[in-house]
Amino acid sequence: MTAVTAAESLARLAAERVDHRFKGLPPDADGLTVGELAAQRRNLFTGGFPTPVLALSAERLEHNLRLMETYADRHGLAFAPHGKTSMAPQLFQRQIEHGAWGITLAVPHQVRVARAFGTRRVFLANELVDPAALRWISAELDADPEFRFVAYVDSVRGVELMDAALRGARRPLDVVVELAAGEGARTGVRTEAECAAVADAVAGTRTLRLVGVAGYEGEVPKADPERVTAWLRRLVALAAGFDKAGRFSGADEIVVSAGGSAWFDAVADVFSEIPELSLPVLKLLRSGAYVSHDDGHYRKLTPFNRVPEEGALEPAFRLWTQVVSRPSAEQAFVNAGKRDAAYDLGLPFAQVIRRDGAERPATGVSVTALSDQHAWLSTTPEAGLEVGDWVGLGLSHPCTSFDKWPLIPVAEADGTVVDYVRTFF
Repeated sequence: MTAVTAAESLARLAAERVDHRFKGLPPDADGLTVGELAAQRRNLFTGGFPTPVLALSAERLEHNLRLMETYADRHGLAFAPHGKTSMAPQLFQRQIEHGAWGITLAVPHQVRVARAFGTRRVFLANELVDPAALRWISAELDADPEFRFVAYVDSVRGVELMDAALRGARRPLDVVVELAAGEGARTGVRTEAECAAVADAVAGTRTLRLVGVAGYEGEVPKADPERVTAWLRRLVALAAGFDKAGRFSGADEIVVSAGGSAWFDAVADVFSEIPELSLPVLKLLRSGAYVSHDDGHYRKLTPFNRVPEEGALEPAFRLWTQVVSRPSAEQAFVNAGKRDAAYDLGLPFAQVIRRDGAERPATGVSVTALSDQHAWLSTTPEAGLEVGDWVGLGLSHPCTSFDKWPLIPVAEADGTVVDYVRTFF
């Protein structure tokens, strides 16, 4: 896929017609293209947007993109942010424009989305053994010399299945051995000896090429700085050992990859210790939640809490809801629930109240539960909440916020909507 085609694919999103498929958009916008609606620069609060409506802050989104670009550059890291967070090709493109090497993904459907919108480099943080998906990826590699694809392998059996599906491919598929984060962790090879066996299995094929090692430190049991650092050093030692044994002889560079959104400071520190190897080393960070950040889970876990001198991410999401019931002085209900708000890593947070164009802190208001289409609010006398008020909610966990909204307004601080982000889950 050429760069022109990628630009054309993204432009086609602006030509999509607004209709009933997209919740939270003005009813009178039906029939307009997304581009036409964006050009109107409607105000989120006065432009006919019905509640509930999820919005991204234009300023905070740009801040987060710039911050992680700067962080990766400062620490000599390549960056392949995990696209499963947003599944938004427009954001993939902005991440690449902000210096990303490529995009990390998890499953074949996500790769198809990325390729449909021109993504040239994909790191698949999973072992892929589905024959149909492997054949499709192989065809993409054969058709596009500029397409780079790297996937995990974590078993000899997986290597055998991949090899069988890829027989006849013109280009080998690049793989990295996934080192498990420990006993009882998620995927990955548990011991260095087993890693060597998987690497030997790769070497015995013509369809696969071993190019590095990888893993996910977020799965380290009882993770703390010492345990995470120890595991990262195991990963680096595995790469150095494989290199010394000549296992990367067919590669152009050695990929060493880790890095979720909770420990990328430890990744930066340990990867700075990688010794000189026989080939250039691609130190690949994969953090994804940074793009929108959040008001809960990642606000608590972000490494910038440990290294505030490096900067701070800003939560970019706000879910605007409306009070539809006030049955007592201690209780209120707004019209957004599990269908609209992430709740797997904590309930939403009541942040602000809007009435007649004025905004104030949501003092005395807290979310206590979610139904499918309602949030339960507990209120104290100082809340001063009335039916019809808009309540802005902060959210926890970006990955399960994006996936509930197929078209998300991007609003400036004064409420002017300047763009719409399309998601594909």
